[in-house]
Amino acid sequence: MGRRSERLSKQGMLASDLAGEGDVIQVVSRAFDVLRCFEGHEARLGNLEISNRCGLPRSTVSRLTHTLTRMGQLVYLPRDQKYRIGPSAVAMSTSMMRGLQLRNLIRQRLQDVAEQLPGTVGFVIPDRFHLVYLEHGRAANALGLHEGTGSRIAMASTAAGHAYTAALDADVGDALLAEMEREIPEGAKLLRPRIEDNRRSLREHGYVVVCGLWSPHINGLAVPVWSPQYQTFVVVTIGLLSAMYDEARLHKEVAPRLLELSVAVGALLEGTDGDIFSNRMESKPLPVPTHNNKIVKTEDTNELEAGARRPRAARSLRTRDGRR
Repeated sequence: MGRRSERLSKQGMLASDLAGEGDVIQVVSRAFDVLRCFEGHEARLGNLEISNRCGLPRSTVSRLTHTLTRMGQLVYLPRDQKYRIGPSAVAMSTSMMRGLQLRNLIRQRLQDVAEQLPGTVGFVIPDRFHLVYLEHGRAANALGLHEGTGSRIAMASTAAGHAYTAALDADVGDALLAEMEREIPEGAKLLRPRIEDNRRSLREHGYVVVCGLWSPHINGLAVPVWSPQYQTFVVVTIGLLSAMYDEARLHKEVAPRLLELSVAVGALLEGTDGDIFSNRMESKPLPVPTHNNKIVKTEDTNELEAGARRPRAARSLRTRDGRR
């Protein structure tokens, strides 16, 4: 692997790029920033709204939306004088989501936990300063957080985001925080004072707890899991009503189940040559941890033990490629 490829393997990003010093092509980066503004297929936004969301000059946004429209990534609506996601973007996302075997298996495990806990259990992947729900599980009587597949959540104000940033190598995490301070300073103010405590919690317990930050009524717990396919951390997380689950109860009752779930998800991610989106997976059977009723143990070195296999814990992963 070449030197540049080794650098790129650090959570799929370069610390220097995050600091604005790398060789990122800015026009490409800004085009994706524009597309990120459209949360959902029905979202309709004008250039001014996009400019406010992206923090880009309106003239720059105008050129980008014109180009993206010519490419079919956006559609212009003359009556509204707004844009919406175009057919090319829909076709691209649909083809990526076509194969669901692995994600179905992950969803089943999320749902198993959701049947035991009255909240929303999610499997999320990072997207710059946000995380996106790839799958979720929710019991019929679930209370509190009601996010669904495709929902975006802020990295700075959620347990999932705090767990993800805590799992990053210190240089990558600090660079991400520095970029956040420049672009969304209000988010950085939430995250920076807690980053060291989050890193310590991850080292000592294997998870991160965030109470009342996103909403005073919601407490969350999250576990980062290394994805070998994407060379970054994905996160297993749960949101619960704070009136029912205070911090002590999260540690005592919720943490063991989320740790066990993270081991199962990690085994699925490491046990296939396919990826989260594609249907091109080998036909070999996927490993299924046989925990039964065992509680996952947290040892002094915090190695999570599974019945079938033991994926690498976030803290013990190699520093060279950005994993802790």
